[in-house]
Amino acid sequence: MKRKLRVRQAQTVLPFGVGAVLDIQGESFVAAGIEAWPPLKTPIASDRLAARLGVTGFFAAPHTLNDRYDQPDRPGVPYVRFPGWLFCGACRAMVRFLHENEKPGEPPVCTSCAAAPRLTPMRFVRICPDGHLDDVDWWYWAHSNLTPQRRASCSESTHAWKARRLSFRVADRVSGLGALSVRCGATGEGGKPCGAERNLLDVLGPQGGRCSGRNPWQRPHQSASCGQQVHIVQRTAGNVYYPVVYSALDIPQSTAPPRAEEDEAEAVLSHQYWWNLLGTLGTPRAGLFRDMIKEDTEAPDGLIDQLIAEATGTPAPSPAGRQDSGELDLSRDEWHAFDAAHLPEPTKEFAVRRGGLGLDGETEEPWATLGAHVDGVVLVDRLREVRALTGFRRHSLDGTLVPADTSGRLRWLPATEVYGEGIVLTLDEQRLAAWERDPRVQSHVHGIRTDLDASFRGEQLAETVGSELSPRFLLLHTLAHLLIRQLSFDSGYTTASLCERVYGRPEYGQRGVLIYTAAGDAEGTLGGLVRQGEAPHFAETLIRMLEAAAWCSADPLCAEHTGQGFGNLNRAACHACTLLPETSCQTGNTLLDRALVVGSARVPGYFTDVLTTSREHAAATALGQHP
Repeated sequence: MKRKLRVRQAQTVLPFGVGAVLDIQGESFVAAGIEAWPPLKTPIASDRLAARLGVTGFFAAPHTLNDRYDQPDRPGVPYVRFPGWLFCGACRAMVRFLHENEKPGEPPVCTSCAAAPRLTPMRFVRICPDGHLDDVDWWYWAHSNLTPQRRASCSESTHAWKARRLSFRVADRVSGLGALSVRCGATGEGGKPCGAERNLLDVLGPQGGRCSGRNPWQRPHQSASCGQQVHIVQRTAGNVYYPVVYSALDIPQSTAPPRAEEDEAEAVLSHQYWWNLLGTLGTPRAGLFRDMIKEDTEAPDGLIDQLIAEATGTPAPSPAGRQDSGELDLSRDEWHAFDAAHLPEPTKEFAVRRGGLGLDGETEEPWATLGAHVDGVVLVDRLREVRALTGFRRHSLDGTLVPADTSGRLRWLPATEVYGEGIVLTLDEQRLAAWERDPRVQSHVHGIRTDLDASFRGEQLAETVGSELSPRFLLLHTLAHLLIRQLSFDSGYTTASLCERVYGRPEYGQRGVLIYTAAGDAEGTLGGLVRQGEAPHFAETLIRMLEAAAWCSADPLCAEHTGQGFGNLNRAACHACTLLPETSCQTGNTLLDRALVVGSARVPGYFTDVLTTSREHAAATALGQHP
């Protein structure tokens, strides 16, 4: 019986990248490290992402041909059969399936049954916080309730790793894991049947035993000493695989600063104390003039330093796009491309144009109020995104990172490129800054910031959030989730096919979100999302989004929550109103609060007055007070 098992090229990064367990057609495999990839690979260009990750480049998996032109021996990304323990659903015998037993194009079958039914993989595996994955020692599990002497008397004890007399049994009158058991049918002391048996009631969770120190595709000599406690989980459990994926948009290089930076620079240069600052450089008085300019213009220190360097002819300071650790910040250049005074010229990978809500000069509510809150809309007709897998973790998000190259010799990473389209929504900076300064907003966000600092995810999210969690990031992130959920109704795309990029770092003047869709096809998508971003569709979408966000089916519990979700990093956000599929969110469905968008009894929302005027207009229309 021939069969073809395929994984799409895009899936070799996410969700079936290096270290992931793949269930397909009743069989189970694990993706090997990139050191085992074939020489035939597709290069992927992304200089910005390569500089951020410190690698020489990226490669995609070889293309899979279609059925008509497929080559049986064409090299592809290797997947290793795992778990190695299989069982027969007819006779219940357990088999340790070895690599030498593999037959190309043939699934493993039971040789003890006349019908030769296909063998089924065991559903439980062992993992550890250091990222190792291994089979459960089923022989030891069956004998774990026996004394060491009786255990050693079993004839299978000398080669327990491939014990041939185990069976996976199911009890008729018991339910749950207690109905499952592993039994040894080997002979014991004096030629008597061993008969060791133990059910699986306590199989899940931390267990005794030594970790193998390696993953299934690694050879025994590649194992490392591992002192971590092993945990038995189901092979498809969520904590078996936590991929670490970075992505970057392919944007053209531009020296033009964003509009926000141009405005701030103009404010600094026209300040009455600017020349006083230049005239007192190197003296204590310079600090006084600098503080007064910074207080009046709210310009960041990096911009003032750069303007001073230009005015005095001294060497320019280090770019603000690099964090203290020296890592390149990918979001800064992307935001500049969307917010520049002159948008970049279209290319085959990046084409944007300025749009709008079509509300200029509008006096009727709620459109006039909505237009005052939104600074602009940029339509992205075409974009290219490169997604690279750096490694994975197991057991927990703060576990040890296992690199995609488990050999440690390669300087490239697996990646894939996707094309798509999107909408960039930008909020009004003055209104946003005034809303952020509200004491109620500051107090509300302080509680979330405290929870984030106490969480181990604080360091992981620092690149996305910034050095300090700001109110605008929470607002923009929640707005992106609400907008994706609304666009899924209006545009026809599913929520899982839409992604977000939140630009909410005040130190870079960011104040917008990008909602985009990206597909594996080189032609991208067909423009349906961009069409929804054009006037007058997008303004109507925003009003419907706010009306839907004002009430959740879990209210008042959801709206009044003081901490929910992973690490209590969410407030008014649940599956009924705000959360998205994990692949659509940058932060894993954390740092969300619907109250910052529509308001609550404790905190004013940025769009509260838009929602209020919308309700008043609807009520007046229902009462016949509008023509």
